Amino acid sequence: MRSKGRILLAALVLAAVPALVPPVLAQTSKTQKSAKPQAPKPANIDRNGVLILVRSSLLALDQANKTGNYTVLRDLGAPGFQANNAAKLAEIFAGQRNDGIDLGGVAVLEPQLTLLPQIEPNGMLHMAGFFPSVPMQVNFELLFAPVDRQWKVFGVSVALAKGSPEAPATEPEPLKPVSSSEIPDPPTPEVNPKRLAEQSSK
Repeated sequence: MRSKGRILLAALVLAAVPALVPPVLAQTSKTQKSAKPQAPKPANIDRNGVLILVRSSLLALDQANKTGNYTVLRDLGAPGFQANNAAKLAEIFAGQRNDGIDLGGVAVLEPQLTLLPQIEPNGMLHMAGFFPSVPMQVNFELLFAPVDRQWKVFGVSVALAKGSPEAPATEPEPLKPVSSSEIPDPPTPEVNPKRLAEQSSK
């Protein structure tokens, strides 16, 4: 499929998105070139918060891909994400839509995080991981921008990869029935009343 190995960062497609580098950071970097670059810091968000953000974002993308209507997905995003109109988002995710990729499984599967939620120097929440499934697993990377005290989607990347373990190529041989003579007796008389009765009659 064309979209399996493709990184789809919707908010990053435009040549210049103001939310990527806030003006304050851009001005500071010019005047303080000698300052150490800031490192990401762990995000103060619990497991339930992560599940809500990941699942709601990917399910919104899934519904947009299935309906061809990207208006709701766009409206749920941060201003930087909304810089892409619905037609542009439809173009960005055309490969997934045409390939009929179904992300519905993320509603019930448990995501495994490969990048724990962290706050980037620009203030965005960043996380990545995958939903383990067979034969294909869903890899994702998400960026959220703070808007009105809420995390809103700024960038979304989804790709499929081969899941593991793989189903066997051939069907396993059916189990052969075991005859009654081959069934071993239980190891103790307490669970074998038949043998206990035979011993007491001798």
